[in-house]
Amino acid sequence: MAISLNGYKVAILAVDGFEQAELIEPQRALKEAGAKVDVVSQKPGQIQGFKHVDKGDKVNVDVAFDAANAADYDAVVLPGGVVNGDALRLDAKAQSFVKDADRAKKPIAVICHGGWLPISAGIVAGRTMTSWPSLQDDVRNAGGTWVDQEVQIDGNLITSRKPDDIPAFNRALIETLGKARAA
Repeated sequence: MAISLNGYKVAILAVDGFEQAELIEPQRALKEAGAKVDVVSQKPGQIQGFKHVDKGDKVNVDVAFDAANAADYDAVVLPGGVVNGDALRLDAKAQSFVKDADRAKKPIAVICHGGWLPISAGIVAGRTMTSWPSLQDDVRNAGGTWVDQEVQIDGNLITSRKPDDIPAFNRALIETLGKARAA
């Protein structure tokens, strides 16, 4: 039986330079499960995706950080992309959004270079996570434990390494949200 996420609302935080598959595929899976999904970014309009180093598709922004509140969402997704991850980690509003979601114990699903935002937001200490391998020193320096596996779940933090992990990442996110509803 498929898990229904009808009535759930999920924020995907991203800016120009996001890894296209890491935004589009979780967005599609969540919508297929019935969730409402908002792309939240620094400004209205569109943001540019990338397929590794090549330009990909643009995605519409649904809500700007100025108008977004973590309390309005049931979960947060942080796609990767080096440029995206690096820009978001420096954005005070993105950091605040993630801190608020974490304090509320809402699922925070992070893939690849998306891990930089939770590191900079200060929510990694004492937790185990995975990411793109180049972030492992950042995770350790932030007080976390880094593992090399497809999906790692530590409390409300769901992490994956790369686009190849997206099917397992999506399953973990949807199952976690489904369990939250059942509880």
